[in-house]
This record gives sequence, structure tokens and C-alpha cells, in this order.
Amino acid sequence: MASATEDRDEGHVLVLQGGGALGSYQAGVVEAMQEGGVDPDWVAGISIGAINAALIAGNPPEHRIARLRSFWEQVTSGFQISPLWPGEQARTLFNEVSANFGATFGVAGFFVPRVPPAYLYPPGAPEALSYYDTAALRETLLSLVDFDRINRRETRLSVGAVNVRTGNFVYFDNHHDRIGPEHIMASGALPPGFPPVEIDGEHYWDGGLVSNTPLQHVLDEERQRDLMIFQVDLFSARGPMPRTLSEAAEREKDIRFSSRTRLNTDDQAQIRMAKTAFRRLADKLPPELRQDPDVAFLSKVSHENAVTILQLIYRRKNYEGNAKDYEFSRQTMLEHWTAGRNDVRRSLRHRDWLARCRPEAGVAVFDLTRDARD
Repeated sequence: MASATEDRDEGHVLVLQGGGALGSYQAGVVEAMQEGGVDPDWVAGISIGAINAALIAGNPPEHRIARLRSFWEQVTSGFQISPLWPGEQARTLFNEVSANFGATFGVAGFFVPRVPPAYLYPPGAPEALSYYDTAALRETLLSLVDFDRINRRETRLSVGAVNVRTGNFVYFDNHHDRIGPEHIMASGALPPGFPPVEIDGEHYWDGGLVSNTPLQHVLDEERQRDLMIFQVDLFSARGPMPRTLSEAAEREKDIRFSSRTRLNTDDQAQIRMAKTAFRRLADKLPPELRQDPDVAFLSKVSHENAVTILQLIYRRKNYEGNAKDYEFSRQTMLEHWTAGRNDVRRSLRHRDWLARCRPEAGVAVFDLTRDARD
């Protein structure tokens, strides 16, 4: 096996799931990756992950953390008070009040309620399709993201959205498309809160309606270079049995938006192990069978790059509820940011990560913070 330190052609990929206000966890991840000397050359995102991805790909490494911080401080500028007393019950109440504040008055630099409301517009009017107006997000993106840099392809950027008319999932990728703020907004246009975004005569909604993580896109697109993938999920597929209606609603959201990440990863591992097994078997075949067309075809399609996936999954606090993805208080944002930073630091110093080798079986997956207590 090749050692972890061996110099090889390996792409560093950052995969960012959607999750609204939870997205500041991803910003903390990026900060710690930069501290650890890991600079992604490809960033793929859905929804809030697409916004964070644009902030990363649209700025040079030395400015990325500052731009991420500017965005997250702006969208949490409306609710900066702290809980009046300690304890989880008080914090639960604080988070609910904060979420309701944002839902009622909007989020600075992101969205505002429609006035008059959507139901007062005639059917077919653009304003009739959403509770909120997201024009402010376009201005925020233009002020914080250098789209010329994105379109120079200095860092690859992929963001996912859904065609409203066909229901088909699409990726906007700067290796194939010229990216503008509308592509990022389309990826985060979650109905019925946000309006669809028109691009080249078609309308698009949030990619999370179909798949909330772009991992599969990355694995499908790159089959030559070895990949080191930092997969950052904001919803955990695992969770406790709910006890109340509110907990049931939160658990349903976690399951729905976790996008079967672990299943997709496990399936990829099985597929790659099968291809590796075939290549070993092909080496044992007698020469006359190696020329068989079926063997030649299978030998061609069984070629695979090696993939190492470091999973970083935000794990909820006891006081967080069903509104955690639209609770935009400053205090909660800072907690999420710190959690992301700490999870990367902990993972990069973990003995299993330090001792990793090039996965000869095709794919290796690490989740090094699941049982962490520090």
C-alpha cells in the first residue's frame, strides 16, 4: 500500500450539503482545513452548501475565511441577543424565538417577506410562488463573490438544482457552464419559501428536493485522479427515537435531507470492491480468455481511481429543534462554526487519519467524530 505521505496526483474535494442556518458549520470546517494546509481544488454544494461553495471558489485562499465570516455575520445580524438564563429549556425557547423572528422579519442580506403576501398576487405572477423575496441574496453574492474568478476555473465549482418543469436534477459546473449569481440562487431556491430562479428560459428550485449532497456527482465526474473528499453533512441520518410531535418533525427532516449519504457511500464502496475483485480475477485468467470481448469490456469499466472520504457530520444539540435550519441567531451561528472547526481539527489529528494509506479496495471512509466527547 502507498503511504499517506507519498506524493501522488490527488484531488482535494469539498462536498457541502444543504441545511440553511446550519451552514456556518461548513464555514468552520473550511477554516480548520485551511489551518491544516488542505486547499480544495474542487468545491461542490447544494443549497446553503452552494452559497458557501461560491464564497470559497470565488475568492483566493487568503480571503476565503474573511468572506465567509462577512456572509455569516450579515445573515445573523438581526438577532444578536443571548439567552437570559442558562439551561437547555431556556435555550430551546431562545432558539424558537430566534427562528420565529427570522421567519417573520426575514434575514439580512438573504431574504425578506413579500409585501403584499404571495396569495394577493394573481396566479402565474412570479411573486405568487413564494413567501419570501430573495433579491437581497443576489446583491450579497455580487459583493462577496468574484464570479470572474469562478469562471477562470481556478477552483472547480459544482452546484445542484432541480428543473421545475421536468423535475430533472442538474448540475451547474464551471468546467461546463459560465456561472453567475443566478446559478447559486437556483441551488438554494427551496419552495415554497423561496421563488424559482430562471436560467436560459428554464426555472429551477433547490437541489435538495432531489438530493441534498453532491457526492455522487463528484464520484461520477472524476474517475482518473485519486480523490480525497471532505464530505460535510448538516443533517445526520442517525438519531434518537422521537418523543413528541416536534421531535418527530425534526427527525423526519433529518432523514429526508441526509439524502441517504451513508447508503450512497456504502454502495460506492461495494461497487469499487467488486471492480477490484474482477481486476484480480482477470489477472488469473489464461491468455486466451483475456482476449474475450466480455473480459475486455469488464476490464475497461473496472478501472477506478482511489477515493478517501472524510465524513464530517453536524450532530445536533439537545436544545435544537425542527427550526434549526432557519434559526439565524448570532450565538447559534458561532456555535456551529466552532463545532465545524473542532471536528476537522479532531479528525486531522486522529491516529486512523494519520495512518491512512491509499485504499487498494478503491474507497476508504472515515467518520472520526461520531463518538467524540471533547
